[in-house]
Amino acid sequence: MTDLLASERLTGLAQGAYIVAGVLFILALAGLSKHETAKRGNVFGMTGMALALVATVVLALRQTSLPGFSSSVPLTLVLIGAPMAVGALIGIWKARTVEMTGMPELIAMLHSFVGLAAVLVGYNSFLGSGDATGAEASGMETIHAVEVFLGVFIGAVTLTGSAVAYLKLSAKVKSAPLALPGRHWLNLAILLACAGLLVWFVLDDSGAALVPVAVMTVLALVLGFHLVAAIGGGDMPVVVSMLNSYSGWAAAAAGFMLSNDLLIITGSLVGSSGAILSYIMCKAMNRSFVSVIAGGFGSDGAVAGEARDYGEHREVQANEVAQLLANAKSVVITPGYGMAVAQAQYPVAEMTRKLRDKGVDVRFGIHPVAGRLPGHMNVLLAEAKVPYGIVLEMDEINDDFDDTDVVLVIGANDTVNPAALEEPGSPIAGMPVLEVWNAKEVIVFKRSMATGYAGVQNPLFFKDNTRMLFGDAKERVEDIVKAV
Repeated sequence: MTDLLASERLTGLAQGAYIVAGVLFILALAGLSKHETAKRGNVFGMTGMALALVATVVLALRQTSLPGFSSSVPLTLVLIGAPMAVGALIGIWKARTVEMTGMPELIAMLHSFVGLAAVLVGYNSFLGSGDATGAEASGMETIHAVEVFLGVFIGAVTLTGSAVAYLKLSAKVKSAPLALPGRHWLNLAILLACAGLLVWFVLDDSGAALVPVAVMTVLALVLGFHLVAAIGGGDMPVVVSMLNSYSGWAAAAAGFMLSNDLLIITGSLVGSSGAILSYIMCKAMNRSFVSVIAGGFGSDGAVAGEARDYGEHREVQANEVAQLLANAKSVVITPGYGMAVAQAQYPVAEMTRKLRDKGVDVRFGIHPVAGRLPGHMNVLLAEAKVPYGIVLEMDEINDDFDDTDVVLVIGANDTVNPAALEEPGSPIAGMPVLEVWNAKEVIVFKRSMATGYAGVQNPLFFKDNTRMLFGDAKERVEDIVKAV
């Protein structure tokens, strides 16, 4: 009797820890919404996860100690501790070695692990519980069967979709969209087939319920591959956010299968926040969220849209740019993925410091989809110790370009492309952009005249007030710092 009471108290404490962890996760999301509180938000999140892990281990040990379990507590500790240790070592290693330019593909790869976990949990939950389907199954068993089916489906879509996103973002495959004939009908056919397989799975009483699950898994893997393969480079930041949402729903589905309240809470938080972020980014791009999922725009360097002759571009040297900056009163820097690739954020921060010491008003303009990950540029600048107060969003700075002496476009392309506003036939038509061409002088840092990730030519490069500074962005900015 005493052991039973102690066990119940232990379970109650663990469930209470889950509630506290859930609150900490909510506080973590709130903290991550602002630069100033991001570090505190991370601390909340790590604390909540540590608490959740301890509570989960306690619950596992408590279950092992119940009558009917053959495994011992020490064996359970080894079975839990060994994979946790391996995962921790891999996580620490990746955290210490990954570059900020590699964060988008790393996150995509981690999302695929969540999808794989949901698939494995689903199969284990189904096979371990026996036949919970058929005409004579109880209401709760039927609900569990639906949970298993949907959990495996979402996990499989997340698995292959995230794998394709990783391959595209890491340039291991071309970023051009895969445009199969009738691709939308193909997606619809797979969804309808999976719906039919769900009915078969729930009603099956012949003992062959594994067949519809296996067939659905294959179809879901194909669907996940096709959904992301059909999305081009220009929409990849939205894809990363969308896959983040998918991984959250996969985790929530695993929580339902395992009857784990914390997994349900955490998965729902990740899923809903990822969906909201994807919607916000689509609004920033003037894009339909449904159209992005169904197949976005973008290519792998070929010019998309109508080919036009915009004239000749003009070049400039680093010492000339330094002189221009030294004589300016206001400067705006608009970074893009090229800055991340060149690791130019540190010399950019040094240049910013020197110019501000000379009395120049320097600010940064950040487009919502700059880079290949939401908030990519903000994190890079924060890493280089650029003051938060001078890093502004597009809506905050767009009206100020008329009064700006010099704009430095460092590695950005599509996010400063006037074709979005001036050419209705452009693939990026309607997308809000940083209107840098309204400034007195525009200096564009680029390696070449190649198009951006969306494959759209940029008429900004040929405007009368624009000059091109070619070469590695980090080296060119360092040359400017020396000359200022």
